[in-house]
Amino acid sequence: MNWRIKSLDAILATAQKKSLKRTLGPWQLTMLGIGGIIGTGIFVLTAEAAQKAGPGMMVSFVLAAFVCGVSALCYAELAAMVPVAGSAYTYTYAVLGELLAWIVGWALVLEYAVAASAVAVGWSGYVVGLLDHLLGIHIPAVLANGPYAGGIVNLPAIFISLLVTWLLVLGTKESASVNAVLVAIKVVALLFFIALAVPAIKDTNFHPFMPQGFASFGGAGVVGAASSIFFAFVGFDAVSTAAEETINPQRNVPIGLVGSLIICTIIYLLVGAGAIGSFGGQPVVDGAGTWLEPGSTALADRCGQLATAGTHPLVCSKEALAHVLRSTGHPVIGNLLGLAAGFALPSVVLMMMYAQTRIFFVMSRDGLLPEVLSKVHAKYQTPHVVTIVTGLFVAIGAAFFPVGRLADVSNSGTLCAFFFVALAVMILRKTNPDRARGFRTPGVWITAPLAAIGCVVLFVFLPPDAKWVFPIWGGMGLVVYYLYGYRKSHVGRGLDD
Repeated sequence: MNWRIKSLDAILATAQKKSLKRTLGPWQLTMLGIGGIIGTGIFVLTAEAAQKAGPGMMVSFVLAAFVCGVSALCYAELAAMVPVAGSAYTYTYAVLGELLAWIVGWALVLEYAVAASAVAVGWSGYVVGLLDHLLGIHIPAVLANGPYAGGIVNLPAIFISLLVTWLLVLGTKESASVNAVLVAIKVVALLFFIALAVPAIKDTNFHPFMPQGFASFGGAGVVGAASSIFFAFVGFDAVSTAAEETINPQRNVPIGLVGSLIICTIIYLLVGAGAIGSFGGQPVVDGAGTWLEPGSTALADRCGQLATAGTHPLVCSKEALAHVLRSTGHPVIGNLLGLAAGFALPSVVLMMMYAQTRIFFVMSRDGLLPEVLSKVHAKYQTPHVVTIVTGLFVAIGAAFFPVGRLADVSNSGTLCAFFFVALAVMILRKTNPDRARGFRTPGVWITAPLAAIGCVVLFVFLPPDAKWVFPIWGGMGLVVYYLYGYRKSHVGRGLDD
């Protein structure tokens, strides 16, 4: 079998011939990381996790953070060694060859583009609720929900997707500067939530602690919730896609990766404890006591019945944190938090779309996708063609699908990419032991296997439909590869630098 491995030296040479401008420092990278991490996962998926695990979602946060943490250490070493755009795709190309690199790059579409759609839907929920509570403007449900919730199309989600696309076309540095402001708003809002919710914690709200048990292959339980809430952490790896646009990447990329993850994990645990402890977060069941799956029409119908009866559980809210504050005697702060989410969640859409465009950019630069996708705008110096294509893809996903389902599908692609990164860092330690490493994964022979095993476990406990989407998507990708990429590949045609 011809693995078509592209050497690390060739990858660096290609990047130098057709490269992106280096403008990002450690502060901007950390802000990009926090901007990518803190978003729909904590603002919206808190409700999804509570429906799966109840108060046990606190353990789910720890499990997801651990898998992301060991994966981040693997990412940091590879990003410092190969400071070019492309993330896991580039690393896999250098170690495991073109076919597996294509599979990883194709999987990253599920991670970044589908994740951007999920965040856009989460933003829509907060904005619709905010307009209703603060200004009395009611957006019809048929125009604010996809078919899964009885609507037709989610117009607010389409709007924010296209707005972020336009901003990304304007320029990377400009996008990062706007992102830093939005990250500050987001973090301040969460700190206000922690200050109000944590002192109001009641021990009784944590019982029963694991109402759905520890693990279930149907998606319920603590491990199932970890598989979903994993989405709340994965934005950190988007930092590695910015390596080619980073000043002194050997030092600054690891700072951005590890630093943003540590900061966000602490914030998440405090927010989760405050939400469950001050308001309660037991799963909703039907009249017969049967657990209902998040994102299902059955749960939407049951939540509607409870709302009619005057009951509004945490797991039924599309704006979970604002709902907690409004329900615990802080309606003004709750509305302000909703306002902050409305301003700040677009930063996550921006980060995810940014990362996706850079993956496509590099795959195009390698000849695996049409070269027009790596075309750089003469004035803005951004890959505008691929940005517009990605933006349209994100808008379509956000228009019709629920946030929880999008998040789970995104996780399936993410876990695949993280698994191959863990393999790559171990293989490179054997095949390129003398290559300079600006950052070395500590305890690599323990850390990397733990990352790989953790990814497999979380994938196994994803909902069944999310697990089926991945092989179907992968099969479609192989068709595209053999019809186009295999024949046009620069490495395959001997055009390697």
